[in-house]
Amino acid sequence: MPLARRLTLRDAVAIGLGSMIGAGVFSVWGPALDAAGSGLLVALAIAALVAYCNATSSAQLAAVHPVAGGTYAYARAEIGPWWGFIAGWCFVIGKIASCAAMAMTFAAYAAPDGWQVPVAVLAVAALAAVNCFGVTRTALLTRVLVVVSLIGLAVVVSAGFTAASAAAPAPLPDATAYGVLQGAGLLFFAFAGYARIATMGEEVVDPARTIPRAIVLALGGAVVVYALVAVTVLTTLGADAATGTAPLADVVTQAGWTALGPVVRVAAATASLGALLALLTGIGRTTLAMARESDLPRFLSKVDERWKVPRRAEILIAVIVIGIVLVADLRGAIGFSSFGVLLYYLIANAAAFRQEADVRRFPRVLQVVGALGCLVLVNTLPVLAAAVGTGVVLIGIGYRMLRLRLARG
Repeated sequence: MPLARRLTLRDAVAIGLGSMIGAGVFSVWGPALDAAGSGLLVALAIAALVAYCNATSSAQLAAVHPVAGGTYAYARAEIGPWWGFIAGWCFVIGKIASCAAMAMTFAAYAAPDGWQVPVAVLAVAALAAVNCFGVTRTALLTRVLVVVSLIGLAVVVSAGFTAASAAAPAPLPDATAYGVLQGAGLLFFAFAGYARIATMGEEVVDPARTIPRAIVLALGGAVVVYALVAVTVLTTLGADAATGTAPLADVVTQAGWTALGPVVRVAAATASLGALLALLTGIGRTTLAMARESDLPRFLSKVDERWKVPRRAEILIAVIVIGIVLVADLRGAIGFSSFGVLLYYLIANAAAFRQEADVRRFPRVLQVVGALGCLVLVNTLPVLAAAVGTGVVLIGIGYRMLRLRLARG
């Protein structure tokens, strides 16, 4: 049964913004600054460039293949089933880890000490339930969450300008080339929601026109927001941002706007919820597409007749995310997520590169830059995250090889 086309351009942009303006903008600055030092803005520019190249590839592919599944479906059509499977598997495992990271960040801001894990689990369960009752509710709720998040970020930026004029920030450590690239890899985690719109190609109205516009609009809006926040953190806290767990709350405190601290916490919690909601939706659609092709168990391909959503996939994903929340920490979840997502977009660039001239919307050089950027950034990730990611990717490949062998036998 096909999914219903209900999402407008406004809905799609809101979902893209909700995926990007989430936990990352409230939590990534400390680790990124620790890696990049005084080169933080350069790292941000590199991450934005790679994200833009990847976004144009996703937009070009989505316009020709307006179906659920994102690069899983695109790579199957343009390169072959094996590359599609690897892309889909990397997306699912990477974004499941992202969901856990978003839930943990929400709980860190919203829950008192000792209650973070139960609150994170409850958040995952609640938003999975929202997804199970229809994508239009998802789009509406995401739009509300984005607005609240932007209000909170506006308070942070305003406070930062007053603090910057009151006291000099702590001196930044010197930048190194490797550190800047590692910082870019960490910042890419915060950008990586831009193509979530493409994974919902089967539910967007007029997808050939809507999806490319929505991806570019959402990414452009996020770049502006991130640049403003980055400048605020640098001019207000400097190197001190690398030592705190909530740098945007520290900006407000440094400015003397202590009474507005709760506003920042609410905004951080809200942004995390928005990103978590959009991520759960996108993973569900990729899981649905993979199950339709038997690359995941076929029972996950069931679409609920009343609400037109892949409910079984949504529930299973929520259970796995809850399991990660119970056993992992935030830093590990971010590193593992970045590994899967960068490989996913590497394949997206390869698939877009193979498209013929009559459907090409962007020059091939953008796909080359995007692919090289993904390769460079994935090699800056922590060794443990890369090792675990490689192991999980190999497990997925082994599963598909076994399934194909059993099918032939």
